[in-house]
Amino acid sequence: MPYLQADLEVLKEFERGLDPRHPEKSLIPAQILGYGEISTVFEIQAGGLEGLACKRLPVFRTRDEAEAYRGIYEEYNRILRDEVGLQLPAHGHAEILKDDGRPVFFILQEKLPPASIGNRALAFLDREKALALVLLVLRELRKVWDYNRSQGALEVALDGQISNWSIVGFDPGNPHLDEDTRLLYLDTSTPLFRVAGKEQLDPELFLRSAPSFLVWVIRLFFLEDVMTRYYHFRLVVTDLIANFYKEQRPELIPDLVALANRFFAEEVPHLGLSPIAEKGVVSYYREDVLIWSLYLGLRKLDRFLRTRVLRREYPYILPRRIKRR
Repeated sequence: MPYLQADLEVLKEFERGLDPRHPEKSLIPAQILGYGEISTVFEIQAGGLEGLACKRLPVFRTRDEAEAYRGIYEEYNRILRDEVGLQLPAHGHAEILKDDGRPVFFILQEKLPPASIGNRALAFLDREKALALVLLVLRELRKVWDYNRSQGALEVALDGQISNWSIVGFDPGNPHLDEDTRLLYLDTSTPLFRVAGKEQLDPELFLRSAPSFLVWVIRLFFLEDVMTRYYHFRLVVTDLIANFYKEQRPELIPDLVALANRFFAEEVPHLGLSPIAEKGVVSYYREDVLIWSLYLGLRKLDRFLRTRVLRREYPYILPRRIKRR
């Protein structure tokens, strides 16, 4: 697999002229490719960075922290690709130092056709094909938990949301899916894996972008849940299904619940997973919406306080309004 590289001088110039509130208006503009709950993926419109999807991580305070993350990130990609058997897009990373000496880490991935990304592809898929796509995702997820069962000290987690997968060779004009269709897993920037029960990623990094007045609350009540939910197959599948509300395909929820329960019973009985109930999916999504909507609102308040009241830098790119039901 080719290792992607970026022009570090261009990245430095981009960082110097970045407008986190309006990346598209930066001195070197950036086109937003997608918003997540806590991160943004964009394409920097400059020579030397063509064809790259970039995720910017400004959470590190020292080069040692960035280097520790780099090692964990590389190992996570290696495990998923070489041991678990997932397919990943061409990827790489780059690190620059800001003028104040703080590092900024960039995750680089091959920019894929927008329509091939799972949530975008749903716009071209009827009910039968949408269910076929989710079944393909479930079979990719099975690889992770089968791998975990075969290990002694090592345990891997991932986020199986439909937006984290790309359909290889997808043609929106002729959206064909079958058992031989290949998927790429995209979300490797949060490298979650444990060795002998110890999380390899420093959980405090999750708190760096949180409002300072919320850090103790998140650490006390939410951090463990964020760090552990993606180690549980049933919760990952529940999250996958629940996000079809956000993707504006709620009519598929009953069929997806039935599909998942059939998959649990017929393809992974050895995992001993209890069936998912539709009301459980609804409850999960409502709670998720409440938590993330409140969190985003408080981050915007924190940005206002830092930039308008304290006249300080706010380095994070916040998602704009996320359409939900």
